[in-house]
Amino acid sequence: MQNPNVAAIIPAYNEEQTVGKVVTALKQSGIFDEIVVVSDGSTDRTAAVATEAGATAVYQLPLRSGKGKAMQHGVAHTDAPIIGFFDADLLTLTPEHARALVTPVLEGKRAMNTGLRDRGGFLMWLEGHLPLIGGERAMQREVFEAIPDRYIQGFMVESALNYFCRANHMAYGGTPLPKLTMRRKYDKVGWGKALGQYAHMYWQVAVAMLLVRLHRREFRSHFIHEKHHD
Repeated sequence: MQNPNVAAIIPAYNEEQTVGKVVTALKQSGIFDEIVVVSDGSTDRTAAVATEAGATAVYQLPLRSGKGKAMQHGVAHTDAPIIGFFDADLLTLTPEHARALVTPVLEGKRAMNTGLRDRGGFLMWLEGHLPLIGGERAMQREVFEAIPDRYIQGFMVESALNYFCRANHMAYGGTPLPKLTMRRKYDKVGWGKALGQYAHMYWQVAVAMLLVRLHRREFRSHFIHEKHHD
């Protein structure tokens, strides 16, 4: 599609069980001009299921390069000025969730908006007062493109996006998405591997939060350069 306004990008690794439902919900929302799925070295039918569900474009990367690089690949294959990212392992995504996530960016109220998954009463409230690390995000394209490449990896990308908005006084925040749940790691690989993966994930998040603050000048100067160039 030429000159799309809003694109959904779904980075996916071996998510044949859920990616089709995610694509379907996004299509039914009526808010996206494009739905792009990037299968990041998957060895199952992720790409085929996404195609069958009606994704606008599906890209199969030959080797697994990580979520951040899959996100970057998706952005490179759309011209949309507003981007929505969605994890492929969501179980209960609805069209209403998608619209609630994207609308604040479409209306110009926020440069970036992050979905808060339903973890239950108090935990969901607490989630809104902690650093936003959720995978469901809508943003102005320039926010993602301004992040230096070395931060587009692992869980560093979420912290980098947050800090970029904060450092440049751009409005961002979270929107509760009631009843939104995901397929847990222990359902995919068992508790043994899952515990190690959770530990690694939270370690990456902590390191990323520290690094982006230590290099805050890089985020600010990069933004000024981009705006001046425009």
